[in-house]
Amino acid sequence: MSDAELVLRSTRVVTPEGTRAASVAVSAGRVTAVLPYDAPVPEGARREDFGDDVLLPGLVDTHVHVNDPGRTHWEGFWTATRAAAAGGITTLVDMPLNSLPPTTTAEHLRVKREVAADKAHIDVGFWGGALPDNVKDLRPLHDAGVFGFKAFLSPSGVDEFPHLGRAELARSLAEIAGFGGLLIVHAEDPDHLNAAPQHGGSKYADFLASRPRDAEDTAITALIAEAARLHARVHVLHLSSADALPLIRAAKADGVRLTVETCPHYLTLTAEEVPDGASEFKCCPPIREAANQDLLWQALADGTIDCVVTDHSPSTADLKTADFATAWGGISGLQLSLSAVWTAARARGHGLEDVVRWMSARTAELVGLDGRKGAIAPGHDADFAVLAPDAAFTVDPAALHHRNPVTAYAGRTLYGVVRSTWLRGERVYADGEFTAPRGELLTRTTVPPRSGRPLERKT
Repeated sequence: MSDAELVLRSTRVVTPEGTRAASVAVSAGRVTAVLPYDAPVPEGARREDFGDDVLLPGLVDTHVHVNDPGRTHWEGFWTATRAAAAGGITTLVDMPLNSLPPTTTAEHLRVKREVAADKAHIDVGFWGGALPDNVKDLRPLHDAGVFGFKAFLSPSGVDEFPHLGRAELARSLAEIAGFGGLLIVHAEDPDHLNAAPQHGGSKYADFLASRPRDAEDTAITALIAEAARLHARVHVLHLSSADALPLIRAAKADGVRLTVETCPHYLTLTAEEVPDGASEFKCCPPIREAANQDLLWQALADGTIDCVVTDHSPSTADLKTADFATAWGGISGLQLSLSAVWTAARARGHGLEDVVRWMSARTAELVGLDGRKGAIAPGHDADFAVLAPDAAFTVDPAALHHRNPVTAYAGRTLYGVVRSTWLRGERVYADGEFTAPRGELLTRTTVPPRSGRPLERKT
C-alpha cells in the first residue's frame, strides 16, 4: 500500500472473506488493499482508526422513490440522499414513478438527471418505466443507461404510470429480453384485488384483507411463466406473501432468470401490532402476520429471497390519513433500514455479514455494480459505513433527514448507530453533519465490464 492516500483501520472489517481486524488502503477513491490490522501506514497517508466499530461496505439500495422533480414536497434528491447517507447507504437507484415527469422516455431521464446532478450526497442511478404505450421508448432508455425497467401488474396509485395487462406485459418483456435488459415488477393481480373485500376505514385488518396474498401469488405465477417462455430476466419487487415462496423456489430450480427482494418493514413489523388508523404502516403489498414474517426470514437465510431494499416511498403527512383506503401507501425507511434489519437479524441469530450480503453485495449484483460497489475489496469504490452495532437509539421522527417526519418506526428502539459514511474515500456524513454533495450519477453503460450479468444464486 505504498501509494495509499488513506488507511482506514478497525478491529472488525466486513470483507467478502469474512470479518476480521484489518487496515483498508485507499487511493484515488478506490480500495487498493485489505491488509493486516497492524500493517504500517505509508508516510504521508492519512489514518482513520475506528477501534471496535465495524467497517462495512456502503449499502446499495435499489428501490427508492425520490419523487423529484414534480413531487419534491414529498421527497427530493437533496433530502433523500442525506437520509440515505445518515443510514449508511452510499448508492441508491431511483424508481421511475411519483416524479413528474416519470422516467419513461430518454428525455424524461435527461430531465431527472439534470435535477439530481447538484443535489446528490451519495451515488444515484435510475430505473426506467415500462408502460402500456412506451415499448418504443424502452431501448432508447436502455441505451441512455437505466439499470432496468419498472412495471406494475396492478394500478400504481398515480395516473401517469398505468399498469401492464397480460398482453402488454408480454410485449414489454419481449422487447426488454431482446436487448438483454431487466424487468422489475410490482406483482399483484388486479382481478384478485378487485374481488377482495374493500371496506375502507381505519381498521388495519380490513386493509390487510383488501390486499390478499393470492393477489401476489397469482401475479408472480404469471410473471414466472412469461419469463420462462421468453428466457427473460425478471425481478420481483417487495415480496410480502410467504405463500409465493414455493413458486419462486421451483422457478429458480427450473432455471428461470428470477430474483426477488423483500423490505425491512416486512421483516421487522407485523400486522398484529399495527394500530387502527396508523397509516404510516400502510404499504402495498401490505405488512402481514408474524407467521408470514418468519417464513420470509427463512427464505432470506436459504437464498430464495435474494436481497433487502427499502422501497422508500414517502409523502407529505396530510396524505397519511386515518382511512387506510384513501391514505397514501408507502413507508419511509432510508435512514433506518440498516438499523431496523440489523435489530431483527441479530435477534434471529444472523450476523452483519448476512446483512451486508442482503443489503449491499447482492443489491450491487442485481444492477450490475458488483465490480464497483457492495464489497470492501481491491478495485471497488471506497464506499463505507462505520457502524456501532451494539449502540441503541430510540427513533424520533423529528430527528430524521427525510423531508417529511413520518415513520412507522417512531418510538422503537433500534440497534446499530451509523457513526459515519464514506463515498470514494471521502467522509460525507458523521455524527449528524454532512459535507457538500459529492455523489455521482451512475449509468448502466459506465460500470465495469464484468458487471451486468444476471444475479446468480450462491450457496
